[in-house]
Amino acid sequence: TPTSSTDADAQAFITAAGITDPTQQSAINTLVVDLKGYSIWTKFKAIYPVVGGSAAAHAVNLKTPGTHNLSFASGWTHSSTGMLPNGATFANTNLNDNTILSLNSVHISYYSRTNENVAVIEMGTGLSDGLFIEARTSNVSYYRVHSTTLLTHADTDSRAFYVANRTASNVMNAWKNGVKLATSAGASTSKQNFNIYLGALNNGGTASFPTGKQCAFASIGDGLTDTDAANFYTAVQAFQTTLSRQV
Repeated sequence: TPTSSTDADAQAFITAAGITDPTQQSAINTLVVDLKGYSIWTKFKAIYPVVGGSAAAHAVNLKTPGTHNLSFASGWTHSSTGMLPNGATFANTNLNDNTILSLNSVHISYYSRTNENVAVIEMGTGLSDGLFIEARTSNVSYYRVHSTTLLTHADTDSRAFYVANRTASNVMNAWKNGVKLATSAGASTSKQNFNIYLGALNNGGTASFPTGKQCAFASIGDGLTDTDAANFYTAVQAFQTTLSRQV
């Protein structure tokens, strides 16, 4: 039931996702209020907070329920701690990189609750000049942000909140747990005329490099300033802590 203390956007999600647990309702409301307080709410096209413990609830896009909701292929396990792919599946965000996102101002994020050291991709579209996050392959994480240039940084534990980010044609960076670990002046090249996948890479319409990392949050949107990215982590980690599933 809506109350005067519940943000309208939070309530819209709570209703659409059928969230009845008071702790989860409060966590969603605080997350929305925090993102608005940090002046970054408008930068998102899709936010998947992964609450409710079911595929139907996990599918809902917090930013605009009913638009860019997830479509799950078989092979996911849904629980209160997140959504776990079996390493051979994906979820379609129904958000097309080419038509929805900006070439030179874009970010994607993935909150992983699994430590895994194999060649897999957590989310994205396009391989050689795409947009993706690949956490901890041979103790190195890889990112592309509308570029042929790879961002890399040393990584020994993939239980973390990862953000791949571009803010200009010659500025992209990679974040882990609110810390900027890699930057590059690699030029933007092109967008992909395919939807972004979660749990795998959309490689020309085929799900490739599927991950086995449990996802507890993901987002897609505009590029984030350094302050934005740090504040984003603070808000998301507070959200996860309220739900007792932080890493």
